[in-house]
Amino acid sequence: MLSPLLALGALLLSLAGALEIRVPEEPVVGLFGRDATLRCSFSPDADFSLADLTLIWHLTDTQRSVHSFSGGRDRLEDQSGAYANRTALFYDRLAQGDVSLLLRRVAIADEGSFTCFVRVREHRSAAVTLQVAAPYSKPVVSLEPHQDLKAGDLAAVSCYASRGYPEASVLWQDSQGSNITANITTSQVANQEGLFDVNSVLQVLVEPGSTYSCLVHNPVLQQEARASVTITGQHLAFPAAALWVSLALGLCVLLLLLLLLHICLKKIRQSAEQEEHNAGTEEQEEEGEEPKTALQPLKSLESKDDKEQEID
Repeated sequence: MLSPLLALGALLLSLAGALEIRVPEEPVVGLFGRDATLRCSFSPDADFSLADLTLIWHLTDTQRSVHSFSGGRDRLEDQSGAYANRTALFYDRLAQGDVSLLLRRVAIADEGSFTCFVRVREHRSAAVTLQVAAPYSKPVVSLEPHQDLKAGDLAAVSCYASRGYPEASVLWQDSQGSNITANITTSQVANQEGLFDVNSVLQVLVEPGSTYSCLVHNPVLQQEARASVTITGQHLAFPAAALWVSLALGLCVLLLLLLLLHICLKKIRQSAEQEEHNAGTEEQEEEGEEPKTALQPLKSLESKDDKEQEID
């Protein structure tokens, strides 16, 4: 029998050489439609050979095979059809103990826990969690109704964003940045791919100059997309009759201004001509000449008649 000290020493040596699997503690985030890498590794012995390695990746819950490798090559006979032509290993790193899995074209259905099982003389396993995410599109904000609105009317401000994952949280703010989320109705519907379309509706009383902002937040990607709408005078309806009356009044005012301008210009021209005429008359009087007026020919005729009478 081994002494207690020898037994303890043997146990410590066996523990020191035990196979240790290393995987991420935090979930791996895989973008929808992109490739994701599920990290898994161990420290091989100096005499490690790939022929001694058996590697199995499978779903933790259902045990369905995702990817298998043994005897120095892939063993995909039992691979689940959902992962056919979508998985690969980093073959140039296997000898260094890197047994990570490359998962191509990540789908929503891939979300979950994957187990990395490694056997080299002894076996160990560890689980990796995959969290799928997809960014939401830029929100589109609209106002309904968008016409025939008057101050104090009830209107609906809608915010729509599409093709995101997981479900988003929606926050509404007013012009001062205050949270007004209590007055909203939000619906999120998944399409065939599992991506969500989110639509949030805020009920407001129309007040010109007010701004309403919609923030769509993706909790996994920490993505926040924002869009705003401002209710200005453009959104308030202007009656058609009042519009035509205003145009007619404006046209009348314009015509009146043009008429006044014409009269003023005419007065200015007449005043200038009168001043020019007066100036010419004064100049003639200073030179001793009689002003040339329309009465001069009449005086000449009268002088001629007087001469004729004297002759008679």
